[in-house]
Amino acid sequence: MRSQAGFWDIDERYVRLSEAGDPLEKLNAVVPWEVFRKPLAKALKRSDGAKGGRPPFDAVMMFKVLVLQALYSLSDDQAEFQLQDRLSFMRFLGLGLGDKVPDAKTIWLFREHLTQARAVENLFARFDKHLTKAGYLAMGGQIVDATIVAAPKQRNSDAEKADIKAGKVPDEWQKKPAKLRQKDRDARWTVKFSKAKADEEGKTKQRDIAVPAFGYKNHASIDRRHGFIRGWNVTGASGTGRSFATCWTRTTPARRCGPTPPIARRRMRRGWTRTATSPTFITRSRKVRPMSEAMARANGRRSKIRAFVEHVFAQQKSRMGLFVRTIGIARARTKIGMANLAYNLTRFVWHQGRTAFA
Repeated sequence: MRSQAGFWDIDERYVRLSEAGDPLEKLNAVVPWEVFRKPLAKALKRSDGAKGGRPPFDAVMMFKVLVLQALYSLSDDQAEFQLQDRLSFMRFLGLGLGDKVPDAKTIWLFREHLTQARAVENLFARFDKHLTKAGYLAMGGQIVDATIVAAPKQRNSDAEKADIKAGKVPDEWQKKPAKLRQKDRDARWTVKFSKAKADEEGKTKQRDIAVPAFGYKNHASIDRRHGFIRGWNVTGASGTGRSFATCWTRTTPARRCGPTPPIARRRMRRGWTRTATSPTFITRSRKVRPMSEAMARANGRRSKIRAFVEHVFAQQKSRMGLFVRTIGIARARTKIGMANLAYNLTRFVWHQGRTAFA
């Protein structure tokens, strides 16, 4: 026969969670969540409650729900279930067993309000300002790169694809509003090239393999010294290197950036020359001429620097499971922006937990 739950059972369970190493407890203790309250209030524009009605959930608590979704790749329905089920999530949000948990529709509406107000950029900038005050200055240079964030593929005809590229809405979709709402007209196709490996004897020549990808592209500028994302931009997957100039921090005292080889390399060089920034590119070999030994060594030195930004994207895709399931670039910007902000939060916790030597 099961015994009745005691008054201190929940506290004992929390103690055991802390002893096991709850990462959300550290995140909740280190991050100054109140710095987000002012930009959230500006974006939501809630009433003072004088007319009555059900009081809304705390804005900072709802923002922390979005952080949980970004860290654990949770949909709105899964977020509602996990908030009801997991004690670690309840403690992170400051909820008790008897408190009301926001449902999936409430979470969606909160995120939609932030999307309409373009508030994620302000929230990201607010925390970046806190990093600067805490002493994490981007003085070691910035590494600029981009990664493709996959989205559900659209099964469109050739005529529909032509209309989308021309910025038009297909006639058939206009007649069916329900179908139009389910079509993402901002995501784009692109082709990634990779090298095929040669056989054991080395007789087979390496050839480029074209891998198609559909979705959006997360352009990010990484602080080389501390590993924080300092700036970001979201475009379709076919976005070129021109978007790099809008995502790195112009106020940084650093003088050097190290992106991957872009399509619009000359335009990027001209843009960085105007801002007195020294770009460093990884050089590709030509088909008719093999890469020299000096060029290979130079690329090796640059690749060691470039690895920092690859680690950021790898964590977002592997541990955080970054994937865009929304429709439209505005909502995708909110989704990817929250992933970038959530990464900075966990990175800040890691830096604060390091042992300081005199």
